[in-house]
Amino acid sequence: MPMTEDPGKRVRELRAALERHAKLYYEQDSPEISDHEYDALQRELRGIEAEHPELAMPDSPTQKVGGAPREGFTKVVHESPMMSLDNALNREEMMAFYEKLCQSLELPHAQVLCEPKIDGLAVSLVYENGLFVSGATRGNGHVGEDVTPNLLTISTMPLKLTEAVPGRLEVRGEVCMDKQDFAKLNAACEEAGEKLFANPRNAAAGSLRQLDPRVTASRNLSIYLYHLIDPEIYGVATQHELLDRLRSWGLPVQGAEKLCQNMEDINAYLDVWTEGRFAHPIDTDGVVVKLDEIALRDRLGATSHAPKWAIAFKFPPEEKYTLVKDIEITVGRTGTLTPTAVLEPVHLSGTIVQRASLHNQDEIDRKDVRIGDMALVHKAGEIIPEVMGVDLSKRPVGSVPFKIPDVCPVCGAKAERLPGEAAMKCTNKSCPAQLKEEIGHFASRQAMDIRGMGEKLVAQLVDCNKIANVADLYSLDVFTLAALDRMGEKSAQNIVDSIEKSKSRPLAALINALGIRNIGERTAQDLAERFRSLDSLSRSSVEMSPELEAMDGVGPVIAESLRSFFAEPHNAAVIERLKAAGVKCEMEGPAAAKEGLPWSGLKFVLTGELASMTRSEAGVKIKALGGQTSESVSKKTSFVIVGENPGSKYLKAQTLGIPILGEAAFIEKLNSVKEA
Repeated sequence: MPMTEDPGKRVRELRAALERHAKLYYEQDSPEISDHEYDALQRELRGIEAEHPELAMPDSPTQKVGGAPREGFTKVVHESPMMSLDNALNREEMMAFYEKLCQSLELPHAQVLCEPKIDGLAVSLVYENGLFVSGATRGNGHVGEDVTPNLLTISTMPLKLTEAVPGRLEVRGEVCMDKQDFAKLNAACEEAGEKLFANPRNAAAGSLRQLDPRVTASRNLSIYLYHLIDPEIYGVATQHELLDRLRSWGLPVQGAEKLCQNMEDINAYLDVWTEGRFAHPIDTDGVVVKLDEIALRDRLGATSHAPKWAIAFKFPPEEKYTLVKDIEITVGRTGTLTPTAVLEPVHLSGTIVQRASLHNQDEIDRKDVRIGDMALVHKAGEIIPEVMGVDLSKRPVGSVPFKIPDVCPVCGAKAERLPGEAAMKCTNKSCPAQLKEEIGHFASRQAMDIRGMGEKLVAQLVDCNKIANVADLYSLDVFTLAALDRMGEKSAQNIVDSIEKSKSRPLAALINALGIRNIGERTAQDLAERFRSLDSLSRSSVEMSPELEAMDGVGPVIAESLRSFFAEPHNAAVIERLKAAGVKCEMEGPAAAKEGLPWSGLKFVLTGELASMTRSEAGVKIKALGGQTSESVSKKTSFVIVGENPGSKYLKAQTLGIPILGEAAFIEKLNSVKEA
């Protein structure tokens, strides 16, 4: 702070900025600055308050933990406050913490436990007599949000402890999203023209704090525990014993901890993870160091927001400046125009970065990125290259703002931005770029499974005008394919055979292959089983029939996606050509085939591992008797079949009072039908 600046004025500015950014980070899961920048602002404020005690106030951001609970959630008062941790931003601060720890305890060396700091959302879980009963977010440290239904969707969180633990047990940890799932989620958001998540922590928080648990269930979240309330009750004396006890109860633990006897050991651990973090599947922004012996912690106490016996060493953000050589526009399967910065190669987070998505025009405008700029680049979640900003002092003379063109760079058709969307989209359904992505999806294994139809072959076929839509695949012959580059007659014959074989793919695979927005494999399977033919699904979708929206897992968004797709004349023409080519567009047997069967109208959900058969085999037996299977438990569910190690569906069935069948009871029910 400059000497001439009024400290009171600066304190007010810092408090206003920190309160705004805390609200964005904790309450809206939409941060605008990095953790490093936020920490710097808070440190500056803490420094001024220390120098001018008369300016320190009880409601200062330096005295707070987290943010206010989000509206719409039930409030939960934590019996024991959920505190934050103070930070060490360099080795000197880490050493100062350790030396103070030893001095306070009057020990030459204090044993500490180190483990990577998970960048996730802090939660508290409560078990009663070994069964999970509730879970809440940290909130402001004293009052959090009840997110029990959402926690039930996390597959790695056990609903029952492996050991019988009587009474109430409270454990705490972090909900997170690993780097690969974070990358997939942001890629899907970008393709859909939706707002992107800033980092894995932001994605995990935004996913868990959903009022609709189905949204949470669609994200692949994980949970790791590291804290136990009243550990002495369970005979736990140290932090490393605590983690071992959590493991013995079947609770997930990160598993990268290490006991350190002195500062030399701590520095060695920090050295390992300064580079090791890049290969770690979970996003980590530092290392947590905790006094290992729990009984000694009371002698150290805590501040208003953090314990004095633990600290978080924060890795410096790996950010580097590099030249923006160009900005390229690519076109995705749905026509989204995505700007990408072409960079002078730079080594970042263990890899060479040469490209970084700029996402959309709003992001380009907000950061004012231009060709020729020196851009500050980092990796969101240590995996996705991202331009953070530019160095205006090094901007070349004559540079101009970059604008995404209003015409498609591939086909020249008009590109437009639809109301309420961030992305520009090509309006030409026959755009070669869209077509290549569309055909690649259509031929993929989870769709029509056309072996040999790889990216390069698809590009050749489109560029040579051999195919103009997916239906044209069924007009290809050996002569046409063999004439292409690097394609022999034998390979061409294999592809033709694979195309012919694809005509018999199940209806669900065809529905998925059509690339209808918001329709994935599971929904395609449900739609196929319910409507049994593409014609029936098309009619119901265009008419927006009540039975469509009444289906489990199909709401207004999916219903509108179906209506829009089948109402488009181009799509209708392609479907007619697929039928003419002999592609199977209906399930075998009439729709009424299940009427009169013993389990007609019954809906089953399977969870856990069955010993005598797989869940798929059980599903086949159910459907053979006229029943339906579903992935989610609802009031419409008739029975939940439970095997070993059941997931959250078991607890939800208990909550809703749905009849539950163990494997033996399920087999008995099957046999009773056969005997009848």
